[in-house]
Amino acid sequence: MKKRVVGIAASIAMLAAALGVPQGAVAQEREGLDWGPCEGEAPVTGAVPAPAGRVDNPMECATLRVPLDYANPYQTIGIALNRIKGRATHDRLGALLVNPGGPGASGRELVKGVAAGLPDGLADRFDVIGFDPRGVGSSQPALKCVDPKRYYQAPRPDQVPVTRHDESVLIGRARKYAQACGERWSWMLPHMTTENSARDMDMIRAALGESKISFLGYSYGTYLGAVYATLFPDRLKRLVMDSVVDPRGIWYRSNLDQSIAFQDRHEDFLRWIARHNQVYRLGATERAVSFAWNAMRDRLGDRPAEGVVGPSELDDVYTLGGYSDAVWPQLAKAFSAYVKRGEATPLVNIYRKHAVIDAKDENSYAVYLAVQCRDAAWPRDWARWRTDMTRANARAPFLTWPNAWYNAPCAFWPQPAGTPVRIQDDDRLPPVLLIQGERDAATPYAGAVRMRALFHRSRLLAVPGGNHGVALNGNACVDRRLAAYLREGTLPGAGGARQDSAAPDARCPGVPAPVPVVAPATVRVPAGHTAG
Repeated sequence: MKKRVVGIAASIAMLAAALGVPQGAVAQEREGLDWGPCEGEAPVTGAVPAPAGRVDNPMECATLRVPLDYANPYQTIGIALNRIKGRATHDRLGALLVNPGGPGASGRELVKGVAAGLPDGLADRFDVIGFDPRGVGSSQPALKCVDPKRYYQAPRPDQVPVTRHDESVLIGRARKYAQACGERWSWMLPHMTTENSARDMDMIRAALGESKISFLGYSYGTYLGAVYATLFPDRLKRLVMDSVVDPRGIWYRSNLDQSIAFQDRHEDFLRWIARHNQVYRLGATERAVSFAWNAMRDRLGDRPAEGVVGPSELDDVYTLGGYSDAVWPQLAKAFSAYVKRGEATPLVNIYRKHAVIDAKDENSYAVYLAVQCRDAAWPRDWARWRTDMTRANARAPFLTWPNAWYNAPCAFWPQPAGTPVRIQDDDRLPPVLLIQGERDAATPYAGAVRMRALFHRSRLLAVPGGNHGVALNGNACVDRRLAAYLREGTLPGAGGARQDSAAPDARCPGVPAPVPVVAPATVRVPAGHTAG
C-alpha cells in the first residue's frame, strides 16, 4: 500500500468532502462565479413580453459545479446560469432567481423577459438570475432519451384507446421511453429530484455571495420554491409563487385533477367560439361546437391532415388553449377552416409552429419525467391507471387519456420513487405572495388555496380567467402588487380570508377576453402538462 501524502490543498478537499461539499463548489463559493459573455448562443428571449428599451445591461453567463448526489458529493455536474445585473449602486435588493416551471423548462430563457418587465425601476435594484435546472438545456449533462424525429413521428397513434390493442400499443411506447432513459442515464436518474434542484439553488445562492435570495417561480417553479422554503427557510428574502402547484397531490393525483380543469377550460373555449358564431360558423351553442370538434377529431383519425395531423397532434395543438386564451382566435380560425371549408393547411401550420417536438422539447420531457417519476410514488399496476382514467375520461374526455400517456412512463420507470419533501411553514420565512388565475387549467385554483394554508403568512392574489402565468404578462394590477411586494415586502389584502376558505385575500381584474382576429397570436408554450 502506497504511503499517502496529504498537503494543505488535499486537507481542504478532505474537509470539504467531510462536510458534504464538492471541491469544485468550494472553490466557487470562495472565489465567486466566473461570469462572462454568453458566447455561441442566440439572444435569450423571455417568456414574458418585454417592453422595448427597458433592458440595456448585457447578459452574462456562468457555470456552477454542484454535487450529483448531496449525500456523496464527489461527483459534480454543471448548472448553467445567466444574469442581468441591476445598475443601482445603493438600495440594492440582491439576487432574484427565476424559474418558469416544467419540470424541464429553462430558467435562462426567462431572465430577459423578467428583467424587462419588472415595473417601477426594480430591474435596476435586482440582479435577475436564471438557471437551467439539473439535466436541462445548457446544464451538463443534459438528459436526452430518444430521437424525437423517430419517436414522435406524425401522425402518432391516437391517444384515446378504443380497444385493448390500442391500449397495448400506447403502453409499449411508454415502456420504451422509460427503458431508453434507464439505459442512458441509470447513474443520473436517482438524483433527479425537486429536492436536489432546491439544494442546487442554495449552491447558487452561496456562489453569488448572497446570504438571502428572492425567488419568482411559475407553475412547477412554485413547488420548487416551496421545497426550497422548507429546506432553507432562513435564506429567502422574498418568495413569489405564480400559478401554484397543489403541494398535496404530487404527482399522480395532481394530473387527474389537471385533466378535469383542462376539460373546463376547453369548454370555455368552445363557448367562446359559439359566442362568435358569426365569424367561425361552427354553431351558436357549446353543444353544437362540441359536436363539430368531435367530428373533426374522428375525421382526422381516418385521414390525418396532409398526412401529418391526426387526433394526437390535434390534442397537442389545442392543449395550448388551456394555458392561454390569447391563442384562441388562431385555434378557432384553423378549426373553422377545416370543418367548414375542408382546409387542412391552417391546422398543419399551427402544429408545426407550436407542437412539433424537437430535441429541446425532448430534453424538457426527459427531465419532466425524470423528476416527477422520482419525486413521488406512481401506481405500478396498469389496471389502476386504466380504472382511474376510464372514470376521469367520462367527465373530462378532452385531456384525460392524452395526459395519462404523457405521464405513463412513470408506471415503468427504472428508478424507484422517493418520498417528496413535506412542505411546511417556518417562522423564519418571509411573507409569501401567491398569484393565481381562478380558472387556470395547468395548476387549478384549489392548489393555491392549499399552498396558502401551509404558509400562514402568505396572501393569495386571484385573477379571473384561466391564463397560466399571470405576473409580468400584461396585467398592470398584478404587476403593481408584485412590485410592492418585491420592493417593500408589502402583501395585498389584509389577510382577512380564512386559511380554510377558498376566497382569495385580494383580487385584480382579468385581462380582456380575446376577440376574433386574423393575425396569429403568440403563446408561451409550456414544457410539460403538469406545470408548464
